Amino acid sequence: MLDDFMTRAALAGIGTALAAAPLGCFVVWRRMAYFGDATAHAAILGVALSLTFSMPVFAGALIVALVMAAAVTLLSGRGYAMDTLLGVMAHSALAFGLVAVSFLSGIRIDLMAYLFGDILSVSRVDLGVIWGGAALVVGLIAWRWSALLTATLDPDLARAAGVEPRREGLVLMLALAVVVAVAIKVVGALLITAMLIIPAATARPYARTPEAMAVLATLIAMAAAAGGLFASYRFDTPTGPTIVCVVASLFALSSLATGLRRPA
Repeated sequence: MLDDFMTRAALAGIGTALAAAPLGCFVVWRRMAYFGDATAHAAILGVALSLTFSMPVFAGALIVALVMAAAVTLLSGRGYAMDTLLGVMAHSALAFGLVAVSFLSGIRIDLMAYLFGDILSVSRVDLGVIWGGAALVVGLIAWRWSALLTATLDPDLARAAGVEPRREGLVLMLALAVVVAVAIKVVGALLITAMLIIPAATARPYARTPEAMAVLATLIAMAAAAGGLFASYRFDTPTGPTIVCVVASLFALSSLATGLRRPA
């Protein structure tokens, strides 16, 4: 069954959705969208390093994403506004990554595939990495759910309950780094943040509890992955951007329906 490239692509999209959507809820609640963008942009530098040292792309992207997360944590609160710091680091990491790729000699690299994804070329090994990373992220979030939620809602209450908000923030950054490393093959570095934020934002008006929002966001992301793959095959469009277009359309329909439900 896994010899069919469309089957592998569908499984890769669903695995990425499982990893990105629950984490995206915390990204939305904590207003960390720009941090996700910075981590995703840094993954291109990780791709260049992995090709230079003959490492798996997943490993290089994960290492650089973790370094980016650690750097932001260390530099925050030292005289720069967070959005300024993330803006500098996001665009600097992307620029250094693109320059580093240009220095690779004797190595053929499809840069567009890493920028916008190439889900149709996912191999069995890639599929194992994607689902392994998804299992790690889902397991980590499930294990730390209560502490993560408390630290997100009220840091002072979290400290009173014996939960260290900074530690939980590091857990989220670790999970985000894994998601970036997993998703770069599917939707690319420039579109990863969309798969983190848009499903969660779409689910938010319809969820009464945080758990319901995480489940609904996951279902939306999975539907967008399957729908985008089908639409890409049907209309011969780039698959990664098409997946994002589908989930963006679901967000637009959700916003329209929410607006119509509100009393005048």
